[in-house]
Amino acid sequence: MDEETRYEAVTSRDARFDGAFFFAVETTGIYCRPSCPAVTPKRKNVRFYPTAAAAQGQGFRACRRCRPDAVPGSAEWNVRADVVGRAMRMISDGIVDREGVPGLAGRLGYSTRQVQRQLNAELGAGPVALARAQRAHTARVLLQTTGLPVTEIAFAAGFASVRQFNDTIRQIYARTPSELRTESGTGMRAGRGAGTGTGTATRTGVRTAVGTAGSAGAVGTTDTASSVGTVRAARSPRDRASGGSAGRDTGTGPGGATDVPASAGIPLRLAYRGPYAAREVFDLLAREVIPHVEEVTGEPGDRTYRRTLRLPHGPGTVAVEETLQAGAARARSGWLEARIHLTDLRDLTTVVQRLRRLFDLDADPYAVDERLGSDPRLAPLVRARPGLRSPGAADPEEYALRALVGYAAAGSLVERYGQPLEQPTGELTRLFPEPAALRDDPVVGPLASALADGTVRLDPGADRDEAEHALLAVPGVTPRTAALIRMRALGDPDVAPEGEEDEETWRPWRSYAVRHLRARRLPYA
Repeated sequence: MDEETRYEAVTSRDARFDGAFFFAVETTGIYCRPSCPAVTPKRKNVRFYPTAAAAQGQGFRACRRCRPDAVPGSAEWNVRADVVGRAMRMISDGIVDREGVPGLAGRLGYSTRQVQRQLNAELGAGPVALARAQRAHTARVLLQTTGLPVTEIAFAAGFASVRQFNDTIRQIYARTPSELRTESGTGMRAGRGAGTGTGTATRTGVRTAVGTAGSAGAVGTTDTASSVGTVRAARSPRDRASGGSAGRDTGTGPGGATDVPASAGIPLRLAYRGPYAAREVFDLLAREVIPHVEEVTGEPGDRTYRRTLRLPHGPGTVAVEETLQAGAARARSGWLEARIHLTDLRDLTTVVQRLRRLFDLDADPYAVDERLGSDPRLAPLVRARPGLRSPGAADPEEYALRALVGYAAAGSLVERYGQPLEQPTGELTRLFPEPAALRDDPVVGPLASALADGTVRLDPGADRDEAEHALLAVPGVTPRTAALIRMRALGDPDVAPEGEEDEETWRPWRSYAVRHLRARRLPYA
């Protein structure tokens, strides 16, 4: 896409390109998403960037109205299997925060200098800057949706120090953390007790209207909370990981809202682009439920998916609502409501990315539907289910083991080897067993051993071809099982498992074609 085409997308406020690129206005120092509703700047004042981090690196601040830092991720990173695509998936998963740039480079099989050079050349920002942009967004979400102390938020978002946190927030948002927390006119519902804003920022950086919080802006298209909630937190994330005492939630939340109980968890909106066929996603999840680890409750159209998760700093549970805002099934953008309970807030970024992969929220349904809709066999299916997704997996290693033995047998593994939760939530009482705990199982033992010792890698940055080759070398793994694992655990959008219809013209979206064909065969849950 050349710059003139991009400017046309900006002029038409085309939400299809949100996350695909960003634009900045030289005269104001602001950068935006293409669908920003403010007045379109003159072409001569506009610069384009492939990532938010690249715009931030050139000194531009995030627009207060359209919240460009919170758009759905680019679908390009799901498609690409090269080092840049793999790096972007791993950075999103928090690898740089947990292991640093050397850890990222080691997983990719390149030197730190090579990784830095490739990312800078193509994205205009290196791994540190890309991770920094993600940390800033996480911090903003926590500042504006929880009553947690600012110091805790700094470390929970992945910052190494409070000073680094303060400097980053000031640079990206042009406000202090306290100002960011209390400001109105952000386009979010601030919850009970929220004050009235004084307006919203435009692309030129000028406030033009008076309104209440939630009246305009990025609501409906950002990973932000729909209501104010707090979590009970230890004095620091590490205290929580080691069983330290919890701090007291005695203050008020953002916008003057009263803190809600810790059991409420962290409420988030998980943004997606284009139409979203939620019913088919929840139908699939309902068919695959493993008792004690996950559940789907409610009636079709108003269901809730809940599950437990094993995370780097302790277990967690999540709940995602099927209910969409009015007209969202065919809208240009929207969100799923989620609520997250964590042992340690440092795992927030990891959880959000796992949910995004599970629900396929970074997909580009316009590109998928255009390609598949041109096939006479698929065209009526695409028209019947616009925005059909190809769900991934919340835990890649767990999915691989489930795919090998089937869901009924996977339930038996949970009963025998699953780690009980210290604080069960309803029917959610266990974590799916780690691969190391299944080494001696007669059926899944070989695959569990390969996962535990790293012979088979299924992390977000794994090379998909290498992973499939390694899977096929494991006793008991058939080509069809390996393909299913590649499709779901590795999020490959272009897989046609053995036994499924396949056409070259469906590339690079064959995984979605498989979903359309299966949806035609299966009745609604």
